[in-house]
Amino acid sequence: MQGLTATRLAAALLVLPWLVLSGCWSRGPSEVIVYTALDFEFSEPIFADFESKSGIKVLPKFDTESTKTVGLTEALLAERDRPSCDVFWNNEILHMLRLRGQGMLDVYHSPAAESYPAMYRSPGGYWHGFAARARVLIVNTSLTTEADRPSSIYDLADSKWRGKTAIAKPLFGTTATHAACLFAALGPDKARDYFRSLKKNDVQVLSGNKQVALAVAAGRAVFGLTDTDDAIIEVEKGMPVAIIYPDQGERALGTLFIPNTVGVIKNGPNPENARRLIDYLLSAEVEVKLAQGASAQIPLNPKVDTKVRVETPKTVRPMEVDFERAAEHWGATSTFIQILFTGA
Repeated sequence: MQGLTATRLAAALLVLPWLVLSGCWSRGPSEVIVYTALDFEFSEPIFADFESKSGIKVLPKFDTESTKTVGLTEALLAERDRPSCDVFWNNEILHMLRLRGQGMLDVYHSPAAESYPAMYRSPGGYWHGFAARARVLIVNTSLTTEADRPSSIYDLADSKWRGKTAIAKPLFGTTATHAACLFAALGPDKARDYFRSLKKNDVQVLSGNKQVALAVAAGRAVFGLTDTDDAIIEVEKGMPVAIIYPDQGERALGTLFIPNTVGVIKNGPNPENARRLIDYLLSAEVEVKLAQGASAQIPLNPKVDTKVRVETPKTVRPMEVDFERAAEHWGATSTFIQILFTGA
């Protein structure tokens, strides 16, 4: 009896390592972990569709409206030695480029990205852009006339609107990206002067772009700088607001369009599932859903043919920007903005 028990024990010890490894491995094929800065109400239906098509469970990590991409980026950097994330779905591009600079992204040339314009994908395959939004002015039509409505981001500094305009805190999300792009496009000196002029004009600094849109719709601000996804919601709710695409003159800056970006986190726990999710996010199906959904995002894949409810780089003058250069300005930009608007 003791011999039989010993034999069984030996067999169990031989099988145990395989069971442990098998258990660890079997967890991967059914899951993919995503850190996403796109709002829950916009991204969750996309995840649900992917789950139903692939059988892969999506485990998302979101962040608050006030910290957005910065909070998720810092979390990823903190985990770099032992990543727990597979895919980063960013709602802008600046911090994706920061992660690329830190060696945090793995190479993946998704076949779904081949039809996208070159400017919206990393030449090395580290990140892919899709589904853009525009940085726009949302204006309360009850508090303005057509003749005196703003047409430029510089109108935020006009003394006649002192204390009556709003922006999201320019340390987070697309507003931070916009700030870095201005530092790249205007040069640091002119960009600093611009933000000083906003501070001097008592611009309201709110926690996020959604809060800017809500404040203008409610009349707590006459106009503000926000994204098309937040502005279109207020328009379609029937609020007294209009969207203005700023700086459309011949020599003006143009309107900034910012893509969503997605990348594989290097050494993440489920690399194959990460690639499958990225293929899906870059599909025509997803760009159509994001365009037709509440966020009214702008398809970047030229093969996507669907009705859009906002202007696109084909219909208004886009701002010309070097996103790589803007990312290089992030350190100096964030330090300056932090001191200017918080005193810290």
